[in-house]
Amino acid sequence: MKPKTQLLFLALVFAGVAVAVEAPPSLRKHGAATQLVVDGKPFLMLAGELHNSTASSLDYLKPVWGKLATLNLNTVLATVSWELLEPEEGRFDFTLVDGLLSEARHHHHKLVLLWFGSWKNGVSSYAPAWVKKDTQRFPRAEGRSNHNKKDVLSPFSETSCAADARAFAALMRHLRQADGTQHTVIMVQVENEVGLKPETRDLCAASDAAFREAVPGELIACLKQHRAELHLWLKEKWTAAGSKESGTWPEVFGGGAGADEVFMAWHYARYIGRVAAAGKAAYPLPMYVNAWLEGDGAPGTYPVGGPVAKVMDIWRAAAPALDVFAPDIYLADFKGVCAAYARAGNPLFIPEVHRDELLAGRAFWAFGEHGALGFSPFGIESLDATNLLVETYGVLAQLTPLIVEAQGIGRMAGVFQQPGETDEGREVDIGDWRAHVRYEKRQRDRTAMGLIIQIAPDEFVVAGNWFSVNFSPRTPGPRYNSILQIEEGRFADGRWQPGRRLNGDETGANWQAKLPPFNGNTFSRPDKLRILRVKLYRYD
Repeated sequence: MKPKTQLLFLALVFAGVAVAVEAPPSLRKHGAATQLVVDGKPFLMLAGELHNSTASSLDYLKPVWGKLATLNLNTVLATVSWELLEPEEGRFDFTLVDGLLSEARHHHHKLVLLWFGSWKNGVSSYAPAWVKKDTQRFPRAEGRSNHNKKDVLSPFSETSCAADARAFAALMRHLRQADGTQHTVIMVQVENEVGLKPETRDLCAASDAAFREAVPGELIACLKQHRAELHLWLKEKWTAAGSKESGTWPEVFGGGAGADEVFMAWHYARYIGRVAAAGKAAYPLPMYVNAWLEGDGAPGTYPVGGPVAKVMDIWRAAAPALDVFAPDIYLADFKGVCAAYARAGNPLFIPEVHRDELLAGRAFWAFGEHGALGFSPFGIESLDATNLLVETYGVLAQLTPLIVEAQGIGRMAGVFQQPGETDEGREVDIGDWRAHVRYEKRQRDRTAMGLIIQIAPDEFVVAGNWFSVNFSPRTPGPRYNSILQIEEGRFADGRWQPGRRLNGDETGANWQAKLPPFNGNTFSRPDKLRILRVKLYRYD
């Protein structure tokens, strides 16, 4: 709060006047979708993640804020590391956290904080020196080479988990005190891309003992309860071993790398779930974990035990304090990864994605097709301001009220012509209409991208570029249908501001909405993203 506002607030409290204070950011259902709610309103994170060490120095970070102001972001993902927060055991330093809060507020950005505690990208590089040096209290995971101790804290250490949880809880208590009314921080990531590699299992004594123990009954109960919606890989491992309801990890999940991965997923999730629960007890912000994806490699080529899609059900059972399991997408099949994570009630959030020329199309797809909570390229301060994502974020900001209203109720679809796809378009049902999307013939710098939103029974907003769409009814009624009118325009403060009326060559004689409306009109910049408002009608 500003000083004057703070004084007024205190005066009202002392006078016995009830003062409404918005609840902390939270998640809520909207139809089949999940939305992030900030200060009572759904919020789409048009985000970017800073490089790992950017937020470790406020002086280094200062000029970065100016760059971010040119990118149309509303949210910044920034690191808080355990080693800088608790440089000495029991002594906490919140200087960097408070600096982040101050600068984010000044630049009108929300924050997602990334807790780099016990693990970052599978190793323990951000743990404090007093943790790293004391291998007796904070034991390391062990590998095959002479049982070498790795630079990785073992997830089987009670002492390590307790120390991490205490530090994370201290961070969350401080956020409640420093930001509990302003809600600059809207979400928190717990650890980063956890897991073990190249081994498929920690070979320390505690891990060996646990591997020979019975699979926890609570996990078996979860498998039974959710058998129908389990990931196919997990279901097959369990079924092939006889769908046993008791037994050791190899007995229940068939041994080999598969049993190792389920086992490690459970124990990483239990550890991180405890850290998250300690933080939520202090300040209950939405919390998520991110995944280094498996790609086409065997276990051990990616960190084993992390929340890859096939063990997401294990994580959900082991760590109920976590709200979201989020993929860091650097694989070519962006659509496939999104579909793998937008399942079984898991909200899609993409905290990291490859920073390239396809960012804009990926963002449209995530929000339009899967109702994503947010989208965030990694290393955002390195993004060229000419990247089409900047313009895309501007369009998505205009459309946010329509997007959040349409999420989860079958009134929105995404468009993205992913490289390697041979389809010429797609057909998708939206409300009582079928949208027939056709991609522009692929040429250099022409990737079909956008979204289609139904805003009234016979009215749509179509945004993006390099595709066309026409509609056919799915319900009984008059025999024919066509486009009544198309306007090009923009939304300002939620209100439609019409520009050109496009009922001529730009619509193929009132047959289709086209983006761009007419390639030959170079004055109108065919490469520009735009928004069309399309009205349909039916007749005999």
